[in-house]
Amino acid sequence: MITTDFVPGSPCWIDLGAPDVAAATDFYTSVFGWDFQSYDPEGGQYGLFRLNGKAVGAIGPLTEEGARSAWMIYLHTQDADTAAQSVERLGGTVRVAPLDADGMGRLAQFTDPQGGQFAVWQPQSNRGLEAVDEAGSLCWTELYTTDTAAAKEFYGSLFGWQFQDMELPGGEGAYGLITPAGLNPDRMHGGLMQLPAEQLTAAGGRPYWHPVFASADCDATVARVRQKGGTVQMGPEDAEGVGRLAVCLDPAGADFVVLTPSEVAA
Repeated sequence: MITTDFVPGSPCWIDLGAPDVAAATDFYTSVFGWDFQSYDPEGGQYGLFRLNGKAVGAIGPLTEEGARSAWMIYLHTQDADTAAQSVERLGGTVRVAPLDADGMGRLAQFTDPQGGQFAVWQPQSNRGLEAVDEAGSLCWTELYTTDTAAAKEFYGSLFGWQFQDMELPGGEGAYGLITPAGLNPDRMHGGLMQLPAEQLTAAGGRPYWHPVFASADCDATVARVRQKGGTVQMGPEDAEGVGRLAVCLDPAGADFVVLTPSEVAA
């Protein structure tokens, strides 16, 4: 489970880079019941998504030329500068060098050696997400990669993550469960799965991270995704021991998963 008791390497923030912030805001507030709080009341170009008054993520305009619309996963760090040095030493790339965010924290964005993009957040006045692991909020993170062994080596060295493989149904390989360094399995916060490049269509064949949002009713949430112009790549379908889930794209192509956990779906 994801908690707000952030430890090094645990997911602590997410934000969406959107080609049309107003359109994306309308989509997500309708699908998940979020409220939008702009940091720029005049332009409305960057702001928070809130659920019952608690921050569940943020949104801003795409800033990189040629970049696709996508959710960025931020992982907690105690030192963004040291993290950047470690990423380069381990064969990754620093896409956005460590910088201060108006006293709220210090961030940096990276690309792992296989091409998956992620970020780190060193908190100052803003620790991160205020609501997680409940309907309408982040409950899991997932990496689709072309090389699970290499990804485990990179992220394990960077964050000290612990991995536990779970066999997929039908002998389709294994799913790697991720737990922060030194914590028990009840603090698992994500997973990684190997897929061939031709199946990674959302990112043009490159590995990518995406968020999983909890829902009290996966089918009802997916119906709102479709009503608001999004599409569904898979599901809704039941996954034994996991719950009922669907892989979705927003109207601009940003991917996310909707999940009603098994204890709720039952």
